[in-house]
Amino acid sequence: MKVHLSHPTRHVELKGPKRVADIFKELQLIPEAFLIIRGQDLMTEDEIVADGDSIEVRPVISGG
Repeated sequence: MKVHLSHPTRHVELKGPKRVADIFKELQLIPEAFLIIRGQDLMTEDEIVADGDSIEVRPVISGG
């Protein structure tokens, strides 16, 4: 699978299929601090990302 990470911008290739929770672990990311998006859909930690999928990892941003 192709993984596009923002902040800092980088691209990573991972073998799939994998659960979103496992992707967080492999990339050493805190799940509460990031969102994983496939196409236009926000994914939950229990969803499966297939080997041929492309996903984007975005940081959660909050403010007022």
